[in-house]
Amino acid sequence: MERHMDDLLAGLKMQLLKMSAMTETMIADAVSMLVNRDVTLMKGVTEREQQVNLMQVEIDENCLNLIALHQPTAGDLRFILGAAKTNAELERLADQAVNICQKAEELIKEPPIQPFELVPPMAKVAGEMVKDSLHAFVNRDVARARDVLVRDAELDEYKRRITNELVKVMQADGTTVSRALALALVARNLERIGDHATNIAENAIFVAEGRDVRHHLEEAKRSNLES
Repeated sequence: MERHMDDLLAGLKMQLLKMSAMTETMIADAVSMLVNRDVTLMKGVTEREQQVNLMQVEIDENCLNLIALHQPTAGDLRFILGAAKTNAELERLADQAVNICQKAEELIKEPPIQPFELVPPMAKVAGEMVKDSLHAFVNRDVARARDVLVRDAELDEYKRRITNELVKVMQADGTTVSRALALALVARNLERIGDHATNIAENAIFVAEGRDVRHHLEEAKRSNLES
């Protein structure tokens, strides 16, 4: 029975890894569409979004069936609950990639503005956070999960720098306002991708250690006990 449950959980892990790989590709293609002004990439991103939506339903059903039919306990139950939450985060990641494509479609029609050079490195950090957070989750790797939490600050700093540069661009040339705002939204989408990756990393810590680290909950609990 225990071996059968291990096989079922391994299958769930593979579903999540496949879904994560698809969202990583979507993010990379969306940013490439923006930076390289290649509108042909949008079709692939939108098609993958449909596949991600289908996968979300399949994984949710799998999680429900595992709980209903096998009544898992302790670590296995935490993993299945965490998988359901991680599944939702991955679907939202795909939505962010589509949002970037939509903004890229607008920006491609106009002359480029700075600071485009900051977008690829920001996207690289976001993509690595997604990959590492999912691997931390399926492998119950707390150290890797905590590294993702730390890198969220790096992504916030990129967004701050891009926003500051765009303000300078708009102040220097009023005709760039609509393009600058669109690019600012792209930076916001990339920041949100980092937020979703952070949520997955927090799920990983919950599964591995049984502790909820969202919103510094552990520190808040200790403070309440000590007061």
